[in-house]
Amino acid sequence: MAPARTPNEAQAARRSADTSPGHWHRALHGTLGAVDVAVPYEQHSGTVRTYRLSHVKVATVEGSAMRLWRARPPVTGGDGLLVVMLVVSGAAVVEQDGRRVFLDPGELVFYDTARPVSLEFRGPFCVKLIVVPRRLVGLRDGHLRRISATAIRPDTTMSVMAAGFLVHLVDTAANCPAPAGVPLANSAIDLLSLLAEELVSLRSPSPANPDRLPAVKEFIERHISDPDLTPQRVARANAISVRYLHKLFQADGDTPGQWIQRRRLQKCRGELAGLDATKRSIAGVARQWGFTSASHFSRAFRSLYGITPAEWRDPGVKVLKESVAG
Repeated sequence: MAPARTPNEAQAARRSADTSPGHWHRALHGTLGAVDVAVPYEQHSGTVRTYRLSHVKVATVEGSAMRLWRARPPVTGGDGLLVVMLVVSGAAVVEQDGRRVFLDPGELVFYDTARPVSLEFRGPFCVKLIVVPRRLVGLRDGHLRRISATAIRPDTTMSVMAAGFLVHLVDTAANCPAPAGVPLANSAIDLLSLLAEELVSLRSPSPANPDRLPAVKEFIERHISDPDLTPQRVARANAISVRYLHKLFQADGDTPGQWIQRRRLQKCRGELAGLDATKRSIAGVARQWGFTSASHFSRAFRSLYGITPAEWRDPGVKVLKESVAG
C-alpha cells in the first residue's frame, strides 16, 4: 500500500495532473510569483510541492521540458524574491542580467524575481528551491546583479554545505514542527547570505592591494563589538591612511563604515534568530554588537533587511509583502 500523502502533497499532485500552461502557472504562482509558462503538448505529469517555514518557502518541482520566464518586475511595488535553485536531476538554463548559465545536477544558482528572468528545462528535471524575500539576504541591488545567473559549482566548502542544507530542509519541511521552523528558516537565510557574499567577493574587482583587505577585515571582526570602532581607528591600527582604507573597500561597493555596520547587523540578526532570543532584550543584543542607540539599530536593521528586529525575532511574524508579490 502506498504511504498516505499529506494534504499539501495531495494538492500538489492534483494540480500537476493537468499539465497545461495554465495549471503550471497556478501551481508555481504561490512559490515564485507570477511567471509565464510554456510546455510542450506532449508534456508528462509533474509535481510542485511547496511548504512555508516562517519567512522562507521551500519547494520541489519535477516535470518534463518547459520554460518559465518573467518579463517585467512585480507590479505590486514589492522588492521581489531571491530564489536559490539546486538542480537535482536533468539540466537547466537560467538567464538574467545579460548572463546565460547552463546547470548540471549538483549545481546551484541565484536569481532575482525583481528583474526579468528566464528558466528553461529541455527534458525531464527535478529542482529544489529556497525562496526568500530578497531584502532579508541583506545585499544591495548592485551586489545581487553580480551573482545572478552564475553557476555555483560543488567545489567549495560553502557551496557543498549550502546544497546539502537545502536538500535536507526541503525534504523535511513537511514534517517540521512549527516551533522549529523559525530557527531553521533563519539559519537558511544566514547560510544563503554567507554564500551570496562569498560569490560577490569572487566576482568583485580586485582592490588596490588585495593582500591587505583580509587583514583589515580580520581586525574589524575582532573588534566589531566595540562601539568606538571607526574607519579612522581601523586605518591607524593597520598603518594605512583613511583614504587608502576606502580604496580597499571600493571594489566591494562599500565604504568601511557601511561594512562595519552591516557586519554588526549580521551579528545581531544571528543572535535574534536563536532559540532563546526572546529571553534577551533587543536593545541588549544591539549593545553587545556595538550599537549605542536602540532606535538607530532598529532603523538600520529595517533599512537593510526590510523588517524590524522584533518582527525577525518573533516566531509569529506575518509574511512579508515581498513574499507574496505577484
